[in-house]
Amino acid sequence: MFKRLLGLFSNDISIDLGTANTLIYMRGQGIVLNEPSVVAIRQDRGPGGPRSIEAVGIEAKKMLGRTPEHVVTVRPMKDGVIADFTTTEKMLQYFIKKVHERRIFRPSPRVLVCVPCGATQVERRAIRESAFGAGARKVYLLQEPVAAAIGAGIPLDEAVGSMVLDIGGGTSEVAVLSMNGIVYSESVRIGGDTFDEAIMAYVRRNYGVLIGEATAERIKHTVGSAYPGKELLEIEVKGRNLAEGVPRSFTLNSNEILEALQDPLYGIVSAVRTALEQTPPELGADVAERGIVLTGGSALLQQLDRLIMEETGIPVVIADDPLTCVARGGGRVLEMLDEKRVDFLAME
Repeated sequence: MFKRLLGLFSNDISIDLGTANTLIYMRGQGIVLNEPSVVAIRQDRGPGGPRSIEAVGIEAKKMLGRTPEHVVTVRPMKDGVIADFTTTEKMLQYFIKKVHERRIFRPSPRVLVCVPCGATQVERRAIRESAFGAGARKVYLLQEPVAAAIGAGIPLDEAVGSMVLDIGGGTSEVAVLSMNGIVYSESVRIGGDTFDEAIMAYVRRNYGVLIGEATAERIKHTVGSAYPGKELLEIEVKGRNLAEGVPRSFTLNSNEILEALQDPLYGIVSAVRTALEQTPPELGADVAERGIVLTGGSALLQQLDRLIMEETGIPVVIADDPLTCVARGGGRVLEMLDEKRVDFLAME
């Protein structure tokens, strides 16, 4: 009863709890929060001492690789699921409080969390419990491809096949949807983080230089490409030379990054091909006609749509604002809940 009373002072929210970023959509307000899923933890008096949260989100991401020994930056989400339960709960608590910061009472909203379709029952339970621990009065789980499709504006209630490829920070989800349900779905643990790791490994192997996660991400955003382009882009990078042990500066170009990204890109393309092979022929014909819709932050990698189009021969469309598709789709489902039109969805 008390939670229901508190619910009157809280807005329903949809959370895209991602490996790289957490997005929150609030009913009637749209996307109200988009911050990195990073937490900085202060460890006082050595390893066994008391732990406290130093910073969360953008502030914590600035500290990645730059902290003193008693402060550790952690990413509590790995491959789209919870790797560190306690820290995820604290992070969610912080984010929910932040979007309700003008309220006098402690927020107790209904929360819809989007989960990867490959998440196990144990992983789903961890997500549900961390949302309850963060103050939610009711928790719904929705599969990410469904949320991504709704956020991208794909009409799901028709008997027509649609294919969605949601490439996030930790996972890539490919799904064929029809008549308000998932016909086929596959989750591969390849995403933006895998791209960053591939760039770091390439630089270490070819230049003998060690670079950090933040630098690898900057390289990916600036000169990263999934398909050979007409112009050659260059970027100057600084890192630690492994042989000499001192910082060194060197130049990387877009062709080198394309070479570095070959393995993870091939993994995503082969997942799409497998999905097309497993799709029933009638739905496959619909997908060939309507194309594949790309969502997720890593869909913004240059020329990725062209690579998939060349490899599969099927038109590829990048959704409007692909980074926020999942959170917006979840928000739309929350609105449908009140319209009593949501029995169909893969919800728990």
